[in-house]
Amino acid sequence: MIYFDNSATTKPYKDVVEAYGKVAIEYFGNPSSIHSLGSEAEKLLTQSRLLTASMLGVKQTEIIFTSSGTEGNNLAIKGVAIGHKKRGKHIITTSIEHPSVSEACKQLEVLGYRVTYLPVDKNGIINIEQLREAIQTDTILVSIIHVNNELGSVQPIKEIGQLLKNYPKIFFHVDHVQGIGKVPLNMKECGVDLCSISGHKFHALRGTGILFVREGVKLAPLLSGGGQEMNVRSGTENIAGIVSMTKALRINLDKAKERTQFLIKIKEKLIAGLNQISGVIVNTSLTNSAPHIINFSVLKVKPEVIIHSLSKHNIYVSTRSACSSKLAQPSKVLLAAGLGEERAKSAIRVSLSFDNTLEEADEFLKALDEIVPKLQNVMG
Repeated sequence: MIYFDNSATTKPYKDVVEAYGKVAIEYFGNPSSIHSLGSEAEKLLTQSRLLTASMLGVKQTEIIFTSSGTEGNNLAIKGVAIGHKKRGKHIITTSIEHPSVSEACKQLEVLGYRVTYLPVDKNGIINIEQLREAIQTDTILVSIIHVNNELGSVQPIKEIGQLLKNYPKIFFHVDHVQGIGKVPLNMKECGVDLCSISGHKFHALRGTGILFVREGVKLAPLLSGGGQEMNVRSGTENIAGIVSMTKALRINLDKAKERTQFLIKIKEKLIAGLNQISGVIVNTSLTNSAPHIINFSVLKVKPEVIIHSLSKHNIYVSTRSACSSKLAQPSKVLLAAGLGEERAKSAIRVSLSFDNTLEEADEFLKALDEIVPKLQNVMG
């Protein structure tokens, strides 16, 4: 099997699954309980928070454990908007955000907030000057995706953070779901106030996530309850999920040190090979993108037909964001980048992990080179 759909979800590491099972069975107490089982669970929670904070280069009091990137994005955006509405009701984001950001913003628009959606260039990158021009006296939040989940484009987070330091009343949120472990992000250096991360994107189990909330930033909680997670995210903590996610993060960051350059080699091989196949257009820039995402279009062929044909070769890729891949619509990301409806309708995403190989890339290219001409002849 060749699994090239890691931006949708990753296969959990065996050690991570074993850690989850061990904690779930042996440390099943509620960390809020005062008996010894509860205390043991609480110790694991505290230890995980400390280790996670250390790996991300932040304080342990700045780590909130969540259930997903979607929850983290919603908590950051709505938490700031509701908690600071007296300060202002204007939000700035981009035209190529993940649905968990764009839909959250649409909900806030219904409630009377104003949202500016910044355009992007053909590589999916915003213009810093346009961001500066979009800032208004009542702007309270700028929310920018770090690595786009379809094109793989990497936004200039450090430059954005430097700009926003001139506007101390504006909070800066980064969706780092696709970037974690692949594209480094120094929260402090980049002036990030809030940052969302999802466990199942780095070989942890689904239902786990992290939200970095800079010390001093106040959020209105979306869930009312027992006041867990520093009164920001109520609900009994998923101790087994949190402990195993911490383990997955450590393994993934260790692999990143050793394997990132190799990942870039695979990406380069794939892009070079795709450029040799007639009718294929590569949409992802080789230089302005993350090492693990390649987006391409096969003109005049429905992407789902390509995907089903590759599946018969035991090769797995996707169309767009997994959240949107079953919707038969053009990619809004590619349309926003000005790549045209034809490319947007026929886009396919390959997304890699540190466990993929050059041999898999060769096998994928060979299979695609066989499939595309046949399908183009059938289609027309």
